[in-house]
Amino acid sequence: MAVPSERKNDDFARKFRDFFTTRDFILHDGRGLRRFSICGRSQALFASAAAMTIVFSGYGVSQAMAGAIAYTAATPGSPEAQVAAMRAEVARMRTEVAQAKEQARQQAAQIAQRQAVLNAVVSGKADRSVLAQELPALPQKTSALTGEITAPLRRLEARQVALAAKAQQVGEARVRQATLHFQKLGLPAARFVKAGAAMGGPYEPASDEDAGTTAVAADADAQFRSLFLTWKKLDSIEQSSMTIPSLKPVEHVSFTSMFGVRSDPFRGSAAMHTGVDIPGAMGTPIYATADGIVSHAGRQGGYGNLVEINHGHGIETRYGHLSKILVADNTRVHRGQIIGLMGSTGRSTGTHLHYEVRLDGRAINPIPFIQSGEYASQTPVTGGAMGGPR
Repeated sequence: MAVPSERKNDDFARKFRDFFTTRDFILHDGRGLRRFSICGRSQALFASAAAMTIVFSGYGVSQAMAGAIAYTAATPGSPEAQVAAMRAEVARMRTEVAQAKEQARQQAAQIAQRQAVLNAVVSGKADRSVLAQELPALPQKTSALTGEITAPLRRLEARQVALAAKAQQVGEARVRQATLHFQKLGLPAARFVKAGAAMGGPYEPASDEDAGTTAVAADADAQFRSLFLTWKKLDSIEQSSMTIPSLKPVEHVSFTSMFGVRSDPFRGSAAMHTGVDIPGAMGTPIYATADGIVSHAGRQGGYGNLVEINHGHGIETRYGHLSKILVADNTRVHRGQIIGLMGSTGRSTGTHLHYEVRLDGRAINPIPFIQSGEYASQTPVTGGAMGGPR
């Protein structure tokens, strides 16, 4: 018994044979009749050839249409090309706007930082967060759109430059004053100023179209960088001045023996006195004359009980003959802090303070370092206590 699929195949084959049966054709050429027959197999071959011709013709037409569309899109004057060009122009404008906004933001940030430097100079107080880093450098190349956006900022920048020039004069005057003070103490100012930060980078000249904006930016940068470096130098000097021993070591100052060659109180012969002797009552507070770190706190030969403080920059102070030491080795002390009490320990004829200032390990005259406005007496007091390490 045949299955359904086989019956369907038989039906299809029968219909195919019935469609392509042998057909007779009669041709009349005007003189007579001619009869010929075409069998079913030939009809099937002709039908297959016709179908293939139609398929390949359709494929060729579709390819030709696709090429024509692509050619049309690539043609400059075509709508597709115009749309593509418009999209590219929009993308370029968006990029330019983004760059202009970023440059405006950077310029505004720089103006704010410059204002902080100006405020520090005008107020006379250094802002450590401002002076901790160099002023940022802005990109010099700008577009016309950027120039329009940043025009108000450039006007503000011009006013800042004028104020910066005046502020720099103030800063330079203070630097000269501090330098003169160091010279009076016999200290080179260069020792208290940090070296400038390293700078560099590849050279890239600006284009002609950027010349105007670049010139304005260069003037502002030069003026503010000069002001910035002047203020940074001044800040370094004034911060370092806290390490210069300029405070009085006792509240009331007088002298029984000055710095230099003198008659030794024990031997009577000429000897070098490496400090000054300041008399006072037993237990008188002794003050650190500048910020520093205690390098020695204990007994040391003719000094008796001695406190030695390292103030940095090669400067040290010594406080001898103390009755009591109130600080320990390697501790940080501040200007005006009590470090001990006056006494007469070591090589001493009575209660007094032997005070020294040393530069690079060499004893120098401490008188210029002591504030001179409130001396009780600057002339030696006769008959007072004296002493020294020898």
